[in-house]
Amino acid sequence: MSRVKRGTHRRDRRRRVLKRTRGYRGMRGKLYRHAKQAVDRALSYAYRDRRNRKRDFRRLWITRINAASRERGLPYARFSQGLARAGIAVNRKQLAELAIHDPQAFDLLVSRARAALDAPATGA
Repeated sequence: MSRVKRGTHRRDRRRRVLKRTRGYRGMRGKLYRHAKQAVDRALSYAYRDRRNRKRDFRRLWITRINAASRERGLPYARFSQGLARAGIAVNRKQLAELAIHDPQAFDLLVSRARAALDAPATGA
């Protein structure tokens, strides 16, 4: 069996890891073993936080919608219930944008939601 030398493969792998850790403090940006551990940890945090970012934005949008709808006398839960009854399907991100940048349109949505809540429920 022939002898395997790891010249370029090992160097390339090492270079790739150290390139990712540029700017890290101390040994984490200089020594391969510490850099590799830092990269592994950073990638796992990145994976986790890509999911957490969605969660955080949803909380932010709900908070903004709740604040804007409470100013108009309708809490968030009743507002979303009224929108559902009125058949208005607008996602939370767009509702939050309307609440901030287009108050007249948000007022219209609140009035439609309130009207749908006041209307007699039609059910079986």
